Amino acid sequence: MQIRRAQERDMEGINRLLFQVLTVHHNGRPDLFKGNVKKYTDRELAEMIRDDSRPIFVGVDETSQQVLGYAFCVFQQHPDSNILTDIKTLYIDDLCVEEEHRGEHIGSRIYEYVLDFARRENCYNVTLNVWSCNDAAKSFYEKCGLVPQKIGMEKIL
Repeated sequence: MQIRRAQERDMEGINRLLFQVLTVHHNGRPDLFKGNVKKYTDRELAEMIRDDSRPIFVGVDETSQQVLGYAFCVFQQHPDSNILTDIKTLYIDDLCVEEEHRGEHIGSRIYEYVLDFARRENCYNVTLNVWSCNDAAKSFYEKCGLVPQKIGMEKIL
């Protein structure tokens, strides 16, 4: 598998995975997530692929170039904040592996690639959010060594 920055030719494969991610979220929280939609329009996705402040990495089969997984990332900083230090963070907005290839360590290889990228970019840390209904993702991230930074809570009325 080759891991690289996403290109517009990867959009079909990325879209396939975006549907898979939303299905997991919809199944876990149908009160919050719509079904049978994807997170970004094609126009938004194409813009993001070109945006260096929001790098998207794909793991692709070296022969077919089929997208096997991805990581959507966003650089974050808080310059001139009254309360936060001005560290540079790479936030993983989304990480997904093709359903039929889960368990093949594709996700951990993409995650390690993201860590190496963040180090090269002089980031202080890598962060992400995971929905509490997504036990598989929580377990994966814990195995990768991530620990809770903050916890979001709710009360449904």
